[in-house]
Amino acid sequence: MKIVYFFLLSLVVVSCQNQGKMDVQAAKKATVDSMNVVIEKQRVIDSMKQEMVKIEEAKVETKKEVIVVNQQAPRSTTTTTSTTTKKKGWSNTAKGAVIGAGVGAATGAIISKKKVQGAIIGGVAGAGVGAGTGAILDGKKKD
Repeated sequence: MKIVYFFLLSLVVVSCQNQGKMDVQAAKKATVDSMNVVIEKQRVIDSMKQEMVKIEEAKVETKKEVIVVNQQAPRSTTTTTSTTTKKKGWSNTAKGAVIGAGVGAATGAIISKKKVQGAIIGGVAGAGVGAGTGAILDGKKKD
């Protein structure tokens, strides 16, 4: 009878040790997965920042100044017209909605098991948060 008890006790000890090793491995995997998610989020944010810099550079290039000088006979007056053409840019609300939708869709696709559904939900949620943030910035700019 002692042999049976000893066998059962050793079986319990061995099974508990294996469970502990599996828990450690699962924790390591979860940590690595979460780090990969954070790295992917940062990559998306960095690419969005690069796109915003490109948009700002394009705005600077589109500013043009046109000067028209009409000269007539010596007895007439000289007319000088100065026109500055400025392309109207996106509002902060629109920028926030687009950036939020992109980041939300990427994050939703990365995190969710159902990639398409996660991207759609994340995109809608991100667009809403981004538009709200942009609207706040637009409101502050007007004040």
